[in-house]
Amino acid sequence: MMDTRPEPRPEPRPEPRLDARWINGRLRRGEVPTENELRWFARGLASGAVTDAQAGAFAMGVCLRGLGEQGRVALTLAMRDSGRVLEWRLDKPVLDKHSTGGVGDAVSLILAPALAACGVAVPMISGRGLGHTGGTLDKMEAIPGVEPKVSEEALRRIVTEVGCAIAGATAEIAPADRRLYAIRDVSGTVESIDLITASILSKKLAAGLEGLVLDVKCGSGAFMKTDAEAVALAEALVGAANGAGCPTAALVTDMDEPLCPALGNAVEVAICLEIMEGRREVAPRLHDLTVALGGRLLALAGEAEGESEERVAEAIASGAAMERFERMVALMGGPLDLAATWRERLPKAPVVMEVSADTEGFASEFDGEALGLAVVRLGGGRTRETDPVDPVVGLTGVVRRGARVSRGDPLAVVHARDESTARAAAETVRAAIRIGEAPRLGPLVRERVG
Repeated sequence: MMDTRPEPRPEPRPEPRLDARWINGRLRRGEVPTENELRWFARGLASGAVTDAQAGAFAMGVCLRGLGEQGRVALTLAMRDSGRVLEWRLDKPVLDKHSTGGVGDAVSLILAPALAACGVAVPMISGRGLGHTGGTLDKMEAIPGVEPKVSEEALRRIVTEVGCAIAGATAEIAPADRRLYAIRDVSGTVESIDLITASILSKKLAAGLEGLVLDVKCGSGAFMKTDAEAVALAEALVGAANGAGCPTAALVTDMDEPLCPALGNAVEVAICLEIMEGRREVAPRLHDLTVALGGRLLALAGEAEGESEERVAEAIASGAAMERFERMVALMGGPLDLAATWRERLPKAPVVMEVSADTEGFASEFDGEALGLAVVRLGGGRTRETDPVDPVVGLTGVVRRGARVSRGDPLAVVHARDESTARAAAETVRAAIRIGEAPRLGPLVRERVG
């Protein structure tokens, strides 16, 4: 009897250009993959179809050969579209801010509620600290009861009711970036402007933004140590974000000293709450940068920049930002009366040790990275993604750059779990703050891009 069954069809093979080996080969030859190829690769990262070895080769190829501006835009959009992209139907602009990371940088905790008080929606998708810089989510978790990992439904509810939410990304937001970031960390390809740009923007643009301001840190406490490096990154980020359809500007800001006199989680939250009580004097640099970033962001939404800075400053001084922050915290599991009770509620370290100067002169130079790592070693940060974070440890009262000090004057105060780690941190802090000639102080905002 004749077998009339149809012959089994062979498994379809991928198009020659939709294959990891082909795409990596193009990078090796110095060619930029097409938009379609990059979309395929991003989907493969998210689904697991691209192996770790292929992802590592891709990251190395981009690191060595580069993608150019159009390639950066294409990779950013491909990684954004590898997961869920939020859409908002609100009667107000949807805006956000991103910082490249520095020490004592707690701008987000003040800026988000201040913008909300100015009539803006801020779905601030934030991250945790890694390396010597702190993470916004770690600071939020220092507030008792707060759970910053919320569902999309909860995120929408909080933004709708309060105007802002500072929350972690769900697993559906830019999954390709989550996979590639881990590969970059272990393959020595973190310091690529193309990959940094796509990583930052894919997560931010997946939040459905209509405007974005970037705070690109520059100096001893930042990842970018020189003005040239910071400006190059700012230009790449602004160009890619605008190319992806999101109006974006950047400020290149000074990180040759901590942005505020506290480094750590609960201690930085305390500084922010003091500022939102109207006390600019506790951290003028932190306050003024928050106002500058907020003003630039509102200007992107069509307001006059000088007037918009005044609005942000008034939202902070009047207590309107504090009221929004308290409501947001309550909806994320925190106390209902944070504005009145935060001094009692924030956790405190059992050991507090002053670090005094052993010579006289001016606080002339800071090793910001060393100060950040001192907090990490106290337990206030992480060297691996899985490390736990202690909210109570850190530094307060860090002397301002340019301040005159005498022998025995305080340079900082260490907050620790025990005396041995406190003493070790004190030695690190003393070595990280150089006492010498009066330094030449530069502006807080070094450059504006876009």
